[in-house]
Amino acid sequence: MKKTVVKTTAAPAALGPYSQGVLVEGGRTLYIAGQVPIDPQSGNLAGDGDIRIQTERVLDNLEAILQEAGMGFDDLVKVGIFLANFDDFAAVNEIYGCRFNDQPPARTTVQIAGFPRGFLIEIDAIAVV
Repeated sequence: MKKTVVKTTAAPAALGPYSQGVLVEGGRTLYIAGQVPIDPQSGNLAGDGDIRIQTERVLDNLEAILQEAGMGFDDLVKVGIFLANFDDFAAVNEIYGCRFNDQPPARTTVQIAGFPRGFLIEIDAIAVV
């Protein structure tokens, strides 16, 4: 299996020993690591305590990685959303839904025990062309 690491400065650098994204199978499938609400230019948390701002930032980070791989939101087939508070589901769902046409990807949304640094959301994804 051939794999190619996808890396862009338009999304936050990896916070540990992982890649922002990995293309496999001749560039047809992209696995995107969980993206958090860090502004890639400043390295700071976006929208401290504001789920709407954090969601937009995470989706912008996902989009940057997709674009680096020559893909877009319409190429996503599976998305995982991780929330610090499930009460934020409606706001996240509203913002998330604006990024897709009438055929959104399969999705899982769960609440987790907690995030570091004030993150309220993390999203990972798989895209296929």
